[in-house]
Amino acid sequence: MREVTAKGQSVEEAVEIALAQLNTTRDRIEIDVLDEGKKGLFGLFGSRKAVVKATMKPDPIEEAEKFLQEVTSQMGLQAKIDKKIEGRNVTFTLSGDKLALLIGKRGQTLNSLQYLTQLAANRHAKKHLTIMLDAEEYRSRRKETLVHLAERVAQKVLRTKKEVVLEPMPSYERKVIHTALMKYKQIETYSSGTEPYRHLVITTKK
Repeated sequence: MREVTAKGQSVEEAVEIALAQLNTTRDRIEIDVLDEGKKGLFGLFGSRKAVVKATMKPDPIEEAEKFLQEVTSQMGLQAKIDKKIEGRNVTFTLSGDKLALLIGKRGQTLNSLQYLTQLAANRHAKKHLTIMLDAEEYRSRRKETLVHLAERVAQKVLRTKKEVVLEPMPSYERKVIHTALMKYKQIETYSSGTEPYRHLVITTKK
């Protein structure tokens, strides 16, 4: 966490000097006024400069990227991290060697890391951020698999008239299945459970 102490003829001037030293804007720092200063007699005798301490606020996206870098490094992976920001949706795409270890069986490791990265980001965010991780185009391949799964399950539910409970999935994957089944007028889907064990239930409409 970066911080500087700056002096000025007034608190406002000291803050401006601190902003220049940190090369940032007012909304990115927290100000602690250490001394409001004193003008003194005739503005000369007994005067004292104002002193402020400016501390950079953590940037949630930077903190999320830092978290990812630390985790991949501890896993012994040299992964390049690219990010795409669309409003409050942030996608981190990882590339490099041996990323199958990062993806895990049916994406479970990737999903867990995505969940933890989202927690790391939102710990510092004023507004909720949605984080998505991708590696080796896993998400697009997984989407195709989920659509095929949704079709098979829907046919089973229509045939047996019994609901089917799917394995826990992140919200993005549940949405893929929900969207794929919207064309079935006799089928409904709903989520149950709490994160990260929230899962989708597919059943016939009552």
